[in-house]
Amino acid sequence: MSALRLSALRPTPDEVAEVVALYASNPEYLRAAGEYDPSDIPVARVEADLRAEVGTEGCAVLLARDAEDRAVGLLSLLHRHPGDGYPWIGLLMVHGELRRRGVGRQLVALVEERFRDQGGDGVRLAVLENNPTAWTFWNSLGWREVDRRLDIQHGRPCVVMHKELV
Repeated sequence: MSALRLSALRPTPDEVAEVVALYASNPEYLRAAGEYDPSDIPVARVEADLRAEVGTEGCAVLLARDAEDRAVGLLSLLHRHPGDGYPWIGLLMVHGELRRRGVGRQLVALVEERFRDQGGDGVRLAVLENNPTAWTFWNSLGWREVDRRLDIQHGRPCVVMHKELV
């Protein structure tokens, strides 16, 4: 996989369509998360959710693009969690057709570098307990479990993971 670049989501109709395609390529995640029905992803709701997230202070929603300008991933970052002060990865999604090709690892490296450059010494995320594939991925990259709790937005059981940025 060639080098990836991150760009802030605006969300234009074209970008919303790209996000819907990313979601549709990950039906197992959608089933685990329970936010969208993988067989019927409502474009208007996705757009509204993206606009709300983009408009949230301290949050960045980014599209990852490859050298051919195709959307290959989506990230949602929180620069400072109000509860623990750490930056958080709210979502990191890779297009389903590109899984296990190093795209996720590249995106994680870009995010870690971004937070390191901003002076962060650690970063956190929450993995849904019913998504062991995601836990295995993050664990393989050196992230470690630090807590278990319900997510704030939907009350789903999660594993909170942390990585030191050295």
